[in-house]
Amino acid sequence: MEDRALSAAVRNYPSLSPTQILNVALLREAAKGKSSLWFPYLKQLPRRYDTLASFGQFETQALQVDDAIWTAERAVGRAELEWRSAIAIMGELELKPHFRSFKAWLWASATISSRTLHVPWDDAGCLCPVGDFFNYSAPGEEQFESEVLRSASSLCRSWDATEESDAEDISANLLRLTDGGYEEEVGAYCFYANRNYRKEEQVLLSYGTYTNLELLEHYGFLLDENPNDKAFIALVPDIYSSCSWPKDSLYIQQSGKPSFAMLCAMRLWATPMNQRKSFGHLAYSGSQLSTANETSVMQWIAKNCHLILENLSTTIEEDFSLLQTIDKMHDYHAPMELELGQSTIRGQVHAFLETNGLLNGGVGALHWSGRTRGSVDRWKLAVQWRLKYKQILLHCISYCNGRIRQFTSQDDSTNRSIRPQFEPFG
Repeated sequence: MEDRALSAAVRNYPSLSPTQILNVALLREAAKGKSSLWFPYLKQLPRRYDTLASFGQFETQALQVDDAIWTAERAVGRAELEWRSAIAIMGELELKPHFRSFKAWLWASATISSRTLHVPWDDAGCLCPVGDFFNYSAPGEEQFESEVLRSASSLCRSWDATEESDAEDISANLLRLTDGGYEEEVGAYCFYANRNYRKEEQVLLSYGTYTNLELLEHYGFLLDENPNDKAFIALVPDIYSSCSWPKDSLYIQQSGKPSFAMLCAMRLWATPMNQRKSFGHLAYSGSQLSTANETSVMQWIAKNCHLILENLSTTIEEDFSLLQTIDKMHDYHAPMELELGQSTIRGQVHAFLETNGLLNGGVGALHWSGRTRGSVDRWKLAVQWRLKYKQILLHCISYCNGRIRQFTSQDDSTNRSIRPQFEPFG
C-alpha cells in the first residue's frame, strides 16, 4: 500500500478481498519488470503452476472421482470469478493486456496460494523471499493420530480448565516445532527446525496436515507417501444423521483403515434403532460393540469400496501403464516410438492428443510447446491422484477382509448382544 497509485485504486473497489488485492499488487510489480524493487525475487518465481485452478476440462475429468472433479471445477470457477471482479482495477492501473489476462491471474493466484505465509494482520498472508523456498514435509502419522484422538475425547467427556490449558500448550508447541510464524516481538517471520539437519541436507517445512487433493489444489503437487491422505466414499444418509461426527471426519486413511469417526458412526448405524441410545457411549468411545456388528460394518465398507473401483473407468493396473506411457511422451528429447498396448490407454492418449490439437502430426512427431508440457504434467498429476485414491480403497478392502477373517476364526457365541441392522452379504 506504499504504492500510491495502487492504494488509491484499491479505495475505489472496496469489495475486493485481501487475496485479490495482493494478486493485483503482484501483477503490477511483475509488469514493472526490472524497475520493480521486487524484481530479484519475482524473476526466480516459477513461470507456471499446476494447481487445480489451472486444470483444463480434460485434466479435470482425468481425476475420475466425483469429489475431486467438483473440487477442481470449483477452483477454476472461483479463480475466474475473482479475476472478472478485478478486471476494472487492473484497467485503472493501466496494466498491459498480457498482465490483465486470466492466464496471468492464474499465475499470480497460484503464487499466492502456494507461497504466501500467514500473518496476523492480513488474510491474504505475505510473500516472504527465501522463507518460501522450503519444500513440504508432511507431519508424522503419530502427531496426526494424536490430534484425532483429542478430538474424539472431546465428544465423550468434558475437560476441566487445567486439562484444557495443558492440551492447548501441547498443541502450540507442536505447531511451533513443525511450522513457522510471524513473531511481533522481533518483527520477523521465524522458522524452527523440528530435528537436526546436516550440512547440504535439504530443510523441509510442514505446512500442516493436507491430503493429496488439498496439496494439489493449493500447491500443485502431491506426495507418493502422504500419511495424511484420505479417501472419501459415499455413505448412506442414515449414517450421517445417526451420529454427530462432521462429514469430513468420515474417511478412509492412507493405510486403508477407516477413520476413528467413520468406524464409530458405522457401528452406531449398524445398531438397531431402539438400542442406539444404550450403546451410543460405547460407539463414540471407539469400542467394538459385537462381532456381528463389526463384521457387518466391515462387509459393508469392503463391498462399497469394491463397487467404486468397478465403476471407475480405469483399473489400478491400467493407471500404472498409463503413467509409464505419459513418462515416455514427456521424454521429448528421445524418439517416441510408443507401444500403447491396451485399448483403454490408446483411447486416453488419443483423447489427450485431440484435446491439445496434436493428432495431425502423429505421436512420433510430437513437438512439445510449453503449453503442451504443462498439460502433460497436469494430466500425469490427475492420473497419479486417482491411482492413489484407488490404492487406498484396495488397502481398505484388504483391511476389512482381514478383520472379517479374524472374526470368523473366533468363537463369538458370547458376544452377540447386538444384531446387525442389515443382512451381511458375501
